[in-house]
Amino acid sequence: EEEFKWLLQEEVHAVLRQLQDILKEASHRFALPTSGSGGVVKQENFVLSTSGTDQVKGVMTLQGDALCQADVNLKMPRNNQLLHFAFREDKQWKLQQIQDARNHVNQAIYLLMNRDVNYHFKTGLEVLKLMDAVMLQLSRARNRLTTPATLTLPEIASSGLTKMFTPTLPPDILVNFYINLNKLCLTVYQLHVLQPSTTKNFKPAGGSVLHNPGAMFEFGSQRYEVSHVHKVECVVPWLNDALVFFTVSLQLCQQLKDKISIFSSYWNYRPY
Repeated sequence: EEEFKWLLQEEVHAVLRQLQDILKEASHRFALPTSGSGGVVKQENFVLSTSGTDQVKGVMTLQGDALCQADVNLKMPRNNQLLHFAFREDKQWKLQQIQDARNHVNQAIYLLMNRDVNYHFKTGLEVLKLMDAVMLQLSRARNRLTTPATLTLPEIASSGLTKMFTPTLPPDILVNFYINLNKLCLTVYQLHVLQPSTTKNFKPAGGSVLHNPGAMFEFGSQRYEVSHVHKVECVVPWLNDALVFFTVSLQLCQQLKDKISIFSSYWNYRPY
């Protein structure tokens, strides 16, 4: 019984402090402005490419959760014509996945800070509930980075991203940016218009992270088919760090839960 009390009063708080330290490190990776720091988030340049092809090349500037500059070169397969697009100077593109992951980290830190060193846990159940709440936020943060949104082609065509570029994207080009694990990805879709007289069976494609050639969709009054797909990407080192911090934190939470559960059953302390 004394050991269990010690666990609740001492070891739990030691783990909570450790979790706070790790998650604060994670939050720094997301370049969260600390209160009163007034610091400007630094800009980082990334070259997006893929091995074995030079159809698409891109240079992106990432500032926290915003793409503030993008230069894309696209070599058209039909005639080897080189197209160049860049973000308009007055435009930035917010990466919602990074924003959401950052908010979930914040929420986890807030939950932990609510149980400071002076707080006395009375039951194992209290600790288990707190760990479950923290783990939920951490799992959501991780999932936002590891699971890009599935979009339909009309959703990509109507997104604000298509209006970010100068010169304006031609109607037979679609682009999409997303985060996948520790990578920043750019997908470029080349389209061709399906003529009304076409004998091809028209079947609109559903939502997907990455659409394949042959996918069809209707937008405006036109029907299109994807003819070529180009995906380029680059590793963002601080996203890698953040994912490692999430994994370590989730393991710490689980270890504490296991310890509480073992004590609870051993001493017939039911955590409810």
